[in-house]
Amino acid sequence: MSGTTLLAPLYGLYQKQLGFSDLMITVIFAVYAAGVIAALLLFGRLSDGLGRRPVLLAGLVLAALSAVCFLLEGGLPALFTGRVLSGLSAGLFTGTATVAVVELAPEPRRNAAMLLATVANMGGLGSGPLLAGILAQYAPQPLRLVFFFNLALVAVAAVGVLLIPETVRAGQTVPLRPRRLRVPPAIRSTFVPAAAAGFAGFAMLGLFTSVAPSFLHQVEGVDNLAASGAVVCAVFAASTAGQLLMPAFGVHRALIWGCAVLAAGMAAIIASLATSVLALLVLGAVVSGAGQGLSFRAGVTVVGEQSPPDQRAEVTSALFVVLYVAISIPVVGVGALAVVAGLRSAGLVFSACVALLAGATALRLLLRPAGEAETGAG
Repeated sequence: MSGTTLLAPLYGLYQKQLGFSDLMITVIFAVYAAGVIAALLLFGRLSDGLGRRPVLLAGLVLAALSAVCFLLEGGLPALFTGRVLSGLSAGLFTGTATVAVVELAPEPRRNAAMLLATVANMGGLGSGPLLAGILAQYAPQPLRLVFFFNLALVAVAAVGVLLIPETVRAGQTVPLRPRRLRVPPAIRSTFVPAAAAGFAGFAMLGLFTSVAPSFLHQVEGVDNLAASGAVVCAVFAASTAGQLLMPAFGVHRALIWGCAVLAAGMAAIIASLATSVLALLVLGAVVSGAGQGLSFRAGVTVVGEQSPPDQRAEVTSALFVVLYVAISIPVVGVGALAVVAGLRSAGLVFSACVALLAGATALRLLLRPAGEAETGAG
């Protein structure tokens, strides 16, 4: 997962080398999400038939090919290809690796295994920008060394996958066709606010993993790539903390508080962009990351709990497709607006929209908790 976010602090270097606009940065980022969505829709159930290990190894092969594309430095076509391959790899791992970790754990430790999988996922996403930023700032060959390091990590992971036991009896045929994304009418009052909260949170993640380093450079005057990577890492670290805190709140309160905290974090980001105060941007990153993690885990939990058992995977997949649309399409709008109105103005408009969506979702949940109509929960 760290390989999927390595580019976050490097976009500015590619921009100088290839001469593309802020809009192109967001488009390059967005094709990653397209790869994730394609993998979720086409290959989400593949490991149920082929086994966990073959799919995990396929994901590692795609990750390695992605790194090779970036090493070739063949211009925009190589960047686009590398991002699509990275997205396909992440799409394979998102479900398969989590399920494999849980299945390999003894029954009494299944909850701990799920927590471990969550921390590994978010920790990988957060460590990628930090690693890339440090190597790009302080080591030679800033656009190459980090991908050699990534290939080394992939090799170590491949050895690990080959050593673990298979948890699925292979042989079942799984058709490679897009999965249906139908949400049963009975749980739509649960799904819609959970999806809205997730949309706001993942849009914020898209902002930080695509154009936040440009904000740091152009608006805040920060040129240190390690600092840029650290800010992006802080978002994912805070998200992990928010997810870990969710049980202490309870699902319904966590969904409300997560949205409220996310809105507060976006307000700090708005203040930072308006005043060019770096401390406010860092504060906004941490606060909004915590709110995203809190609302994200609560949303996934409540949707899973209230979905019919025979449609749980289908509904959860629909939720994740919404989330990956959120992480990609809105930031392309930021890039387009930046071309017309400037990066600062684009960031202000985007952050205000995310804050309004998160705040409106929190208010809606206060007035009518998710799933109230079906379960009376509150």
